[in-house]
Order: sequence, then C-alpha cells, then structure tokens
Amino acid sequence: RPIPQKTLKYLTRILLASCLFIGAEAVSARTPNPERGKQVFYASGGCGCHTDQPNGGQSMAGGRGIQTPFGIFYGSNITPHPEAGIGRWSDEDFVRAMTLGEAPDGSHYFPVFPYTSFRLMTETDLLHLKDYLFSLPASPKVNREHEVPFPFNLRPPLFFWKLMFLEKGSFEKDPSKSELWNRGAYLSNALAHCGECHTPRNLLGGLKASMHYAGSREGPEGELAPNITPDQETGIGAWSKQDLQWLLETGMKPDADNVQGLMAEAIDDGYSHLPAEDLKAMAEYLASLPPIKNLVISENQDSEQDW
Repeated sequence: RPIPQKTLKYLTRILLASCLFIGAEAVSARTPNPERGKQVFYASGGCGCHTDQPNGGQSMAGGRGIQTPFGIFYGSNITPHPEAGIGRWSDEDFVRAMTLGEAPDGSHYFPVFPYTSFRLMTETDLLHLKDYLFSLPASPKVNREHEVPFPFNLRPPLFFWKLMFLEKGSFEKDPSKSELWNRGAYLSNALAHCGECHTPRNLLGGLKASMHYAGSREGPEGELAPNITPDQETGIGAWSKQDLQWLLETGMKPDADNVQGLMAEAIDDGYSHLPAEDLKAMAEYLASLPPIKNLVISENQDSEQDW
C-alpha cells in the first residue's frame, strides 16, 4: 500500500531535522579552543625545539638543530602553513603523530620527537594543543634535512624500535596518591616530558627505566642534563618543594644561580606561564621520586649542567 503524500512529506521533514540536529551536535563536540591549548603549550615547555631562537627564527617554524649522539636533528615547521607546515593535518593526523610517532603518510618520526612521552597525554589536551598551533602565523619555511649518518637516518627500522620502546596507553592516575601528586605526574611525564632529557639512554636510544630522571651526560644540544631525583649526593636531595617550584617559575636555583640553555627557554616560554598550582603539583611529584645515585653525572655536574 503506497504511503500518502502528506505522510511522506512529514517523514521527510523529520528526517532532515534529525540530520541537521546530529550535524550540529558533531560540530559542537569539537569546538576549537586555542586559549586552553595555549596552557597545554606552556606545560610542554613552549616547544622550543621547533623555534630557531639562536638565529631569530619565527616561532614554531622549525630549523633549530638539536645535537644528539646519533647526529643533528632539525626541528620541523609546525605552523599551520598548508605545504611547509601542518596546516592540512586532521585531528586524527595530529593525535597519531603525537602518540605513535607516525606521519600522515605513514612514515615514522625519529624519537628525538618525544612521542614516547606525549603518548601519555589525553586526547582532549592533544586537540587543544593543535587548536593553539593552528592559531599561530603560518610560515613557508621548508624543513631542513637531518644531518644523521647511516644507518640512523633510516626510518623503516623505527617500526622495530617502537616495538621495543614505545609503550601504549595514556596516563593513568595512581589512586594511592593525592590529586596534586597525580596532576604533577601527568604534567612532568606527559606534557613537560622531563624524562626525555633527564633520563639516560641505551645504545639504541631507548630510555633506561631504572635511571628515570637520574640525569644524562648527553642531553639536548650536547649538554649535560642533571639528576633531578632527590639523591643527596648527585641529585637535588637538598632542595625543598618550594625551591623546585621557584625554579620552574623563575629559572633561579637555591644557590641564586640561574638555569641556561633549552631549560631556560622552557621556563621562559613555558613553565613560568603556568598557574602556581600546576607548578606546585610538579614540585610535589619531583620531590617524591625515588633517589638515584648517578656518579657519572656528578663528575662534571658543576661545569656542564644547564641547571
């Protein structure tokens, strides 16, 4: 039996209205929030590796050389330029790059890009960070080729590197700890990715879990990254939580000396802009770390460390 014309029109109107409602819901569920993204950006330390500050480069336009034991890697252009930058990346592209170290074309990123830490970030924070980066002025600066010798310049073997060193999953709270501690753990391990510089690596470039935050003689730009566990002899065991919070806010150490290098930039362009409660949370977490004695670090700590 055919459907009456009036009934058919009525049903069509209901269907169209439903589609419009669903579409509106989908748009509202992903409203860009660059202001919130700016706070995520600050918590990440200002992404200094992507700005060639020594040569007056545009913010996030890439070109900065980062010296590592495997060669020199150059920060990429992460402005919203459609060709030179990441302007054509979808939300899914951005999340996949940040958590899996995978480019939109499926190729692997070198782990000098700390996706091994960023994979702990919540998807909400990741997308807000993308919103902020897409609000910045676009730059046509073309990415510079890395100066890395064979075989470390090959990307396909990174598939196997990830099987060994890239863990899956985002940050999970420890129910036995306070909300302040958990916030500090999330900020320190995921957004600020402190362990990427302050943890020594093995011969394959993987972080040594047993030396978490215990310092590295081969830190960013070839500088020593100090032991930031509360070991009395080789770490920051003599520092109070207030000392740690003050350093993250101002770059000043308890002895009135100031930090240098990329750490100074991370504070000036990042951590110093965070709310006091976030800095307090990071200090709470760092002060709770198990102390690890690292005599290799202490041998040259006074003369080489950035902070």
